[in-house]
Amino acid sequence: MIYFDHNATTPVDERVLEAMQPFLTTFYGNPSSLYRHGRIVRSAIDAAREQVATLVDAPAARIVFTSGGTEANNLALATLAPNSRLALSAIEHPSITEPALHLKSRGHDVDMINVDSNGCLTPDAIDRLVETLPALVSIMLANNETGLIQNLADISERLSGHGIIIHTDAVQAVGKIPVSFKQLGVQLMSLSSHKIYGPKGCGALVFAKGVTINPLILGGGQENNLRAGTENVAAIVGFGKAAELAQSELAERSAHLLKLRKCLEDGLSTIPGLVIFAEHADRLANTVQFGIPEIDGEMLLMKLDQKSIAVSSGSACASGGAEPSSVLTAMGVEAGLAKSAIRVSLGKTNTEAEIIKFINLLKSLVGQA
Repeated sequence: MIYFDHNATTPVDERVLEAMQPFLTTFYGNPSSLYRHGRIVRSAIDAAREQVATLVDAPAARIVFTSGGTEANNLALATLAPNSRLALSAIEHPSITEPALHLKSRGHDVDMINVDSNGCLTPDAIDRLVETLPALVSIMLANNETGLIQNLADISERLSGHGIIIHTDAVQAVGKIPVSFKQLGVQLMSLSSHKIYGPKGCGALVFAKGVTINPLILGGGQENNLRAGTENVAAIVGFGKAAELAQSELAERSAHLLKLRKCLEDGLSTIPGLVIFAEHADRLANTVQFGIPEIDGEMLLMKLDQKSIAVSSGSACASGGAEPSSVLTAMGVEAGLAKSAIRVSLGKTNTEAEIIKFINLLKSLVGQA
């Protein structure tokens, strides 16, 4: 199989699996236990917290481990005080938009921030935030569908001094571009292990000093009383190792992916009528989402699957619906073209030979051979 869906999930790196293995067998103690067996496990969690903190340039003490990016996003929005105002960009992941709708039903005002045809927040939309002064703004750093990278540091600077807490869903960005919690000027950041060749079932929320975290899960005093429940030790250790590797191999991976993306886009450019969404915007090196007029994206996806090529039609967490992508709709893409969307998200083990095979097969399936 040719796997081109790394924004949905990545395979676990063998080195990550090796780091996890002892905590699935030998070191099985509860990290809350005071005896030596428990202290060893606790030390492993602390080391992983440092590794994740280093990757995103944040203090280790400001990282709370979660079950994944979705829980981290929900925990971030749970910082809102009752009946306060929330604003989110129109291209957020469902793990932001769905809890936002729930908060709206509970009395919160929720504003949608407009984006331009590339998915970037417009200057007028940012000015509007200064006028309405929401308590919290959620703006994803890199979009999971188009790969669009938001100029978040500039947005944060424009909003600074207004008492607005800024959260960013950095799940797709981390491990693909340099990410600094400090330099972005945000107060909350969501992360996920399985997007950076770590295990599923583990993520983190980074929070700035002064931000009050309201736990979603109550019970024991784990994670400094911010997230109860015995820690998923092996997954946390794996997340830490994946973070360490992402940090040390970032430049190498980025160069490889950028070379692959150029090869892919050169091939796609030979297909008449094909549109690459946000083509000329700043995008992740691994992500290309395109549409072909009068082609059904879901049908094309299934035909590619029959040929052992795995791609996506958008967000893996929102697939299966008949409606076009909400991200592309917010960007003003016509419904028919949006429904033709296919996302290719490349990974560190993909090759140019796989790209060429994909292009040739795609051409044959859309009648351009």
